[in-house]
Amino acid sequence: MSDKTILVWFRKDLRIHDNEILLEASRKADFVIPFYCFDERHFQPASFNTLKTGVFRAQFLLESVADLKQSLQQLGGDLLISKGLPEEIIPALVQKYKVCEVYHHREVASEETGVSENVERALWKQKINLKHFIGHTLYHKEDLPFPIKDIPDVFTTFRKKVERESRVKPCFETPQIIRKPANLESSKVPDLYELGFTQKPVADPRSAIEIKGGESNGTARLKSYFWDTDSLKNYKNTRNGLIGSDYSSKFSSWLSLGCLSPREIYWEIKKYERERIANDSTYWLSFELLWRDYFRFMFKKHGNKFFQKRGFKDSYPEEAENQVELFECWKSGQTGIPFIDANMRELNATGFMSNRGRQNVASFLIKDLKVNWTWGAAYFEEQLIDYCPSSNWGNWAYVAGVGNDPRDNRYFNVLKQAREYDPLGDYVRLWIPELKNIPLGKIHEPWKLPADRLADYQVTIGKSYPNPLSEIVSY
Repeated sequence: MSDKTILVWFRKDLRIHDNEILLEASRKADFVIPFYCFDERHFQPASFNTLKTGVFRAQFLLESVADLKQSLQQLGGDLLISKGLPEEIIPALVQKYKVCEVYHHREVASEETGVSENVERALWKQKINLKHFIGHTLYHKEDLPFPIKDIPDVFTTFRKKVERESRVKPCFETPQIIRKPANLESSKVPDLYELGFTQKPVADPRSAIEIKGGESNGTARLKSYFWDTDSLKNYKNTRNGLIGSDYSSKFSSWLSLGCLSPREIYWEIKKYERERIANDSTYWLSFELLWRDYFRFMFKKHGNKFFQKRGFKDSYPEEAENQVELFECWKSGQTGIPFIDANMRELNATGFMSNRGRQNVASFLIKDLKVNWTWGAAYFEEQLIDYCPSSNWGNWAYVAGVGNDPRDNRYFNVLKQAREYDPLGDYVRLWIPELKNIPLGKIHEPWKLPADRLADYQVTIGKSYPNPLSEIVSY
C-alpha cells in the first residue's frame, strides 16, 4: 500500500495550536504538506482608488507566514510557500506529490469562498477531495441554537440565546510531530518587493503597540495582557482608550490571520477568572469575541449584501456631490477636525486605530461628510493590519445604518466624543504636532480661537492646519 499524503492549505489559520486541519492530517496521513499561497489577487489595486492589501498588513502577513514555517520546522515538517493562484498551484502540487486529499478551513466572504470553489473544481477533475473544516469562530454553526437562515438580525437577541443554550468546545491538541515527504521542495517567504511594494513600512515611535505577525508573538501578547500586566481585569473601563499598549487587548491583528485562536483566548479568559478574578471586564472580552462570531454568521446569512450600499435595508445614506474631494481629505487626515484627523493619521502611519476612533471616523465620513460608506470600508481594508472581511464590512454597514443596528440614524457627535475620550487633547497633540501648543481641550476646536491667540500658538487656520470642511462648520 502506498503512503498517504495530505496537503493542508493554510489561509487565515496561521497557527499550530487549536488547528483541527493540521492535527487531523498529522493523525491520518503518513506525510503532511502544509502549504501557503500568496494569492496575487490580494496585492492588486481595488475599488475606489485603494489597494486590496496595504504595506502594513502585507508585512504582518509575511511575519506570520515566516513564524508558522518556523513552528512547523520545529515539529519536523515545513511550510511549502508559493505565489500565484491557488486553483492553479494546488492541483499541480497534488499531482507532483501524489496527494490523496486537501484540507482547508471554510471562509465566509465571497472572494474567499470563490477561491475555495475554484480549487474544489480543479481538484474534482483529478478526483481529489477538498475537505472543509470550520475553525474561525468560538461557536461552530452546528452548535448554534438556530440554523444560519434564522439567526436574529439583532445582536442582543442572538447573544442571549447563544449564551444560554450553546457552549464553546475545548481547543484541539497541538500536533507533536509533522512528517513531511522526503522530496518536499524547499521554499522561502517572499519579501515585500516580490509582492509589488516599493518600500518597507517605517515603525512610528508614537504607535500604540508594536504589532508583529505570527503565532509566537500573538501568544506572547496574550500572556502579557492577561498575566504579566493584569490588564484584563480593567478591560471594560479602559477599552475606549486612545494612547498606549494596554488600554485594550490588541488581539485583533493576530485573530485576523488566525495566529491566535478565539477559543484559545476564551479558555484563557476562563483560566484567568479561576486564578485571578471574574468581573465585567473578563466577560466583556468574551462578549467582543462573540461579536466577531456574529459578523461571520451574518455573512453566511446575508452574503454579498454587506458589500452593497443598501446592505440589507431599503435605502442607503445621503451622499454629497463632491464626495470624492471629501473622501481624499478624510483619508489623509486633512478634514480640519482634529479628533478625526488624528485618528486617520494614526491609521496611515501605523496600520492601527482604536475601536473608539474607528466608530468616530466612520460616522463622520458617512453622516457628516456624506461620502459613500463602502469607500471608507475599502480604505480600511487597505490600511488596517487587523482587516477581516466580516468584521470590517459588518461594522461599517452597522454604522451606516444598513446592517445590524436596531437603532435608526445612529450618529456620533465628534466634538462631544473628543471632549469625552481625549479631554486634555493629548491624543490629538500626539498625532497633529502642528497643533501641539494649543492648550487642553481647546485643541479640538482651533477654528473658534481668535487669530491673535492662534498666532501665539504658531497656528494659522487654512495654512498650517486646514479649515474645517464646510459641511461641519456648524459644530
